[in-house]
Amino acid sequence: MPERKYGNEFGIQTRAVHAGNDVDQDTGAIKRPITMANSYELPYDPTDLNWSSAGKALYTRNGGANQQYLQEKLAVLEGGEDCVVLASGVAALSGTFFALLNSGDHVIFADVTYIAVYRLLNELLNTKYGVETTLVDTSDLEAVKAAIKPNTKLIHIETPGNPTLKVSDIKELANIAHEHGAYLSVDNTFASPYNQRPIELGADLVIESLTKYINGHGDAMGGAVIGSTKLIEQIKAQSMINLGGTISPFNAWLIMRGAVTLPLRMKQHNENALKVARYLESLPFVSFVAYPGLKSHKGHEIAKKQMINGFGGVLSFGLKADHDTYNKVTSYLKVITSAVSLGHDESLIVFLGEEDERQYLYPEAFHNGFYRLSVGIEDIEDIIGDLEQAFEKAGLNGSEIIKR
Repeated sequence: MPERKYGNEFGIQTRAVHAGNDVDQDTGAIKRPITMANSYELPYDPTDLNWSSAGKALYTRNGGANQQYLQEKLAVLEGGEDCVVLASGVAALSGTFFALLNSGDHVIFADVTYIAVYRLLNELLNTKYGVETTLVDTSDLEAVKAAIKPNTKLIHIETPGNPTLKVSDIKELANIAHEHGAYLSVDNTFASPYNQRPIELGADLVIESLTKYINGHGDAMGGAVIGSTKLIEQIKAQSMINLGGTISPFNAWLIMRGAVTLPLRMKQHNENALKVARYLESLPFVSFVAYPGLKSHKGHEIAKKQMINGFGGVLSFGLKADHDTYNKVTSYLKVITSAVSLGHDESLIVFLGEEDERQYLYPEAFHNGFYRLSVGIEDIEDIIGDLEQAFEKAGLNGSEIIKR
């Protein structure tokens, strides 16, 4: 049976279900099996094989069966030509930078990004390998234009950004990058391909931490880079095979399974997070709420333009309270779990204190400490009720104006 493809002529839920899946030819099973082998049978004459080629069924570090099925699904969901799946979101980020950048190249990157990007671009790649990097507020297009140099090779953004939810205009930044012969890479983890598809807006590469929304169940790690065949082949050859950041077959299978329900889960994440954001914004003891779905958010209009189905499940907010009160609120929560990561089925919260090394890059409202809340798919009444009872136990009183 020929391999089936599911492109943009199908809706995203149909693509999530069918892309990358097929009938197993050995058993007739209608789901792809887990292939845990680390080695595959060689052809009759293997002497002309390139042992470092990607995609050949030689050795799982070159690309295993389950990895290839997942890559097909993600390329279809993101609207890209090809995809490489790696062991984690950080492996996808570092693999992209390692493959694309050479000593002497210049990178512009967003001042609000995941901590590993800050480490890689602000410290490691420039001090170890001579890659020049510049932190820029990428929501300010004029600032980005001013930072361009003759050796600028890449603009890297994250939108919405972690943890301040800053929004950057993907289409305009792609235009700026391409006018100067540079690439644009977009970390799409907070949005997921259900809400935002950067390649369709002009980005060259989109990066996803599969650990988060695409897996969605908090039980597997992975990362992906999606883009043109030319760029993805370069990342596979240099960063997957020669750095060895390969995803395990079992994790690839788990993420493949989780991705099937991505559109259904994201609908609930979007709906719940917007209700929680509006609830928090109504409380007198909440100092700020950062969520692109709120009209009060600085990037709301751009988010409406490029986030096609909703604004995601992550928000940040602050309290008019001292350090210990933040910890008290967290300790009283019953439905929401105090833990890192995001995009799980369950709601997760983390208190980020006043001493974060990147505070100087955040808006002033964040400087007194804040929460990052990943709103799950529980019943909205239970999520808001949990916050309400925790606030009250911690001595924060605003129940008379609570609106659900």
